[in-house]
Amino acid sequence: MKTEEEPRPKIGTSIFDFGNYLQYFLMSALVVTVTVLIIFEPSGAATSANSSHPRSILGFVAVLGLSLILTLVNGIWRRVVVGRPVKKILAATEKLTNGDFTARIEPSPSSLRSSGNELDVIIANFNIMAAELGSVETLQTDFIANVSHELKTPLAVIQNYATMLRDPELAASDRDVYAAKISQATQRLSELISNILRLNKLDNQHIAPKNDTFLLNEQLEEVLVAHEALWEAKNLDLRADLDDDITVTSDRSLLELAWNNIVSNAIKFSNDGGSLAVSVQKVMGEGKGDPHLARVRVTDSGIGMDADTRRHVFDKFYQGDTAHSGQGNGLGLALVARIVEICGGAISVESELGQGTTFTVDLPL
Repeated sequence: MKTEEEPRPKIGTSIFDFGNYLQYFLMSALVVTVTVLIIFEPSGAATSANSSHPRSILGFVAVLGLSLILTLVNGIWRRVVVGRPVKKILAATEKLTNGDFTARIEPSPSSLRSSGNELDVIIANFNIMAAELGSVETLQTDFIANVSHELKTPLAVIQNYATMLRDPELAASDRDVYAAKISQATQRLSELISNILRLNKLDNQHIAPKNDTFLLNEQLEEVLVAHEALWEAKNLDLRADLDDDITVTSDRSLLELAWNNIVSNAIKFSNDGGSLAVSVQKVMGEGKGDPHLARVRVTDSGIGMDADTRRHVFDKFYQGDTAHSGQGNGLGLALVARIVEICGGAISVESELGQGTTFTVDLPL
């Protein structure tokens, strides 16, 4: 599934780069060597035995002092360059482990450029991870709230019409209408529970897809025929371009569920008198030497999506168009994305507001 990702900084000059170590080594060697040469420089005649011993001690002390100074300088540098960011990272990770998903690390000035060191990348990745975890937490909370709402709505309809059906003076025509409303509500409730169970099974269990071998065009034709009443009711212009020699080996029942959801979704969001196009072709993968793929495209001329809706269209219970929220429960496309992933494929969406939507599914042959 293709998603829009935030840009991440690339590693530029590394704090562990060989050049940094070489500079520090050359600087230390130069300073110590020059100091030793100055201290041990012979003054005219050969150094007497009496003066060599004190001079050796003096040289030893000088080397120790210089080494101590260089060590302190290097320690201060590491504390500023490495120590401060590490303390920020530790503090933020502690907040995150305590459930505070708002924890963020303020980036260093170097990370504001196009590149940074490893610590800059760690900080950037941590902030992205914290944001993603916060989104997951929000989605879980919204999932529970949405499930409760979706269950209450048909149950309330059933309860209200069942109460009205108990009226002994109710006309027979009204009884039929109320009974039909109860039937519709129970069907919606049944579909909701079925989709929740399917999605939960696909999300939390390792599903090994069946190896059914079948013609993909025949399966898509069956799906279109099954939805004939729906697209004819909207007077949609159906265009089908289905290659008849594309055989796939995948899970037939799972893919049928995916096509049903994509096609019904396209019909639902199409305007009356619009168009619906379904195609399947054999294409090459994007990389050199990649195997052939079966590419299925479903295009409608409906209301389209904005950028925010495109980013969340495969999220559970997400419904970008509230005007059509009563016609679904926001699980269909989440279910489709999980099925395509299990079958080893990829799904993407292209859409502009008011200009229709195209879903593209690539499946390995």
